Amino acid sequence: MAMAADDIAAMIKAAMPDAEVTITDLAGDGDHYAAHVVSAAFRGMSRVAQHKAVYSALGGRMGGVLHALQLTTAVPTSAA
Repeated sequence: MAMAADDIAAMIKAAMPDAEVTITDLAGDGDHYAAHVVSAAFRGMSRVAQHKAVYSALGGRMGGVLHALQLTTAVPTSAA
C-alpha cells in the first residue's frame, strides 16, 4: 500500500508545526519520495538527529508503507 505525499507532509508538520515541507514522488509509485524539510526545531541538532526527528514524525511507516525517503533537512536562515 502506497502513502500519499500530502500524508507524509501532514505527519511531519504535525510534529514540527513551523516546518516547510516539500515532497517529491521520485518514481510515481507512492513508495519512493524525496523530502526537503526546513524547521527551526532542527537548530543545534546534528544532521543525524534531524533525520531521526523526521523519521519519528512518520510514526514507524519507514520501511513499511513508505518504502524509501530521500531526506534533506535544514534550519531556516535568518533574513538580514
